[in-house]
Amino acid sequence: MNAALIYLLLLKATMTSFAGMGSLPQIRQDFVQTRAAITDQQLSQAVLAGRATIGPMGAYVVAVGYLAGGWSGAIAGWLAMITPALLAIPLLSIIRRWHHLPRLRAAVDGVVIASAVLLVGSGVTLAIDAIQQLSRLNA
Repeated sequence: MNAALIYLLLLKATMTSFAGMGSLPQIRQDFVQTRAAITDQQLSQAVLAGRATIGPMGAYVVAVGYLAGGWSGAIAGWLAMITPALLAIPLLSIIRRWHHLPRLRAAVDGVVIASAVLLVGSGVTLAIDAIQQLSRLNA
């Protein structure tokens, strides 16, 4: 998979989430379901690697990039992981300026709620995959 495409897909996922694991549903949609660049098992391994290492909770994005595109994919994943943080300060100053508007406040709340719902859906899918893997190991 092309490193530029990996960067753009992971950037889309990290920019539309407000927490480290909040990008998981979008990453699963883009990399597992739509493009079949990685499997659900590889995504589970990437999440495990990201959670087992020291650093931000969203570090699994780098592992997803690596699994999808090798070292160039890992670099693209790292860049996609840090880009939102670099853009956060200007964005927060703009939001702070207009946060008194009810429509903006409602839009921010809606994005947070939608992200939480997508995260629960992906969590259930990953849990089912983990249970199936355990049952295969025990059989």
